[in-house]
Amino acid sequence: MSIPRLKIPLFTALTAAIAIASAHAELLIKDDTGREIRLKKPAERIVALAPHIAETLFAAGAGDRLVGAVEYSDYPAAAKKVPRVGGYSRIDLEAVVALKPDLVIAWESGNNMAQADKLRALGLNVYISQPNTIGDIATQLERYGRLAGSEKIADAAAGRFRERLEKIRRDNAGKSPVRTFYQVWKAPLVTVGGPQIISDAIRLCGGDNVFGHLTQMAPRVSIEAVVAADPEAIIATGMGDAKPEWLDDWLRWPQLQAVKRHNLFHINPDIMQRHTPRILEGTEQLCGYLETVRGRRARP
Repeated sequence: MSIPRLKIPLFTALTAAIAIASAHAELLIKDDTGREIRLKKPAERIVALAPHIAETLFAAGAGDRLVGAVEYSDYPAAAKKVPRVGGYSRIDLEAVVALKPDLVIAWESGNNMAQADKLRALGLNVYISQPNTIGDIATQLERYGRLAGSEKIADAAAGRFRERLEKIRRDNAGKSPVRTFYQVWKAPLVTVGGPQIISDAIRLCGGDNVFGHLTQMAPRVSIEAVVAADPEAIIATGMGDAKPEWLDDWLRWPQLQAVKRHNLFHINPDIMQRHTPRILEGTEQLCGYLETVRGRRARP
């Protein structure tokens, strides 16, 4: 039976609307390794395999989609209530599968990628995240918003993040360089290499990472190498907001510029070593420390 002529425009419009809706129902997005992730619809059950991923999902408005997380996923407070699937370096694969997620988000440099491959082989959608610059965090917010269908909240959060980041950039542009040693741990003595996001924060503040030439994310170094580098500032993190006990160990080397000028500082790792929007808090603190260093240069 033919369609009446007057009905054709309406029929055509309805057909086009259905086609558009069908096209948008499926999500296709590339992760940080370039692998395409295809979802039939926004994810409703997400497992985050690193604390910073869980935190960023909440910031992107997708916290209610989170059904599994790893140990130390403790921010915001709601993240503490999410069921655990092991630690980020050793995932309980059976626990992940039992949660029946439609999306798993993994951390390339922190998770065991062999385990990520196993999850993918079991038919799960695995998105690999690896933000190496501070600006990448805004991109992660936007991507998580797309993956979870919370674009409005995520895009707004990304916009605010970029505005604050740009202000930090402007405020520290043209500052004189400060040779900086960033200590992650004492035994072994671990620092950050050039590709690590903390090195990006140091650069943003006008600092010069004395081990920025190293290509590893978290290289081990020797005390002798630190002494030879003679940093003007030493910044250490520990297990929380309290000053790590090993920071004062550097007083044994009074010849260091950082020791001579009392430039030994500490930052809570939660706001500096997690790839989340809170890294801007840590970066602002870091920039403040380096400005203090510059001010002390004039002292005798």
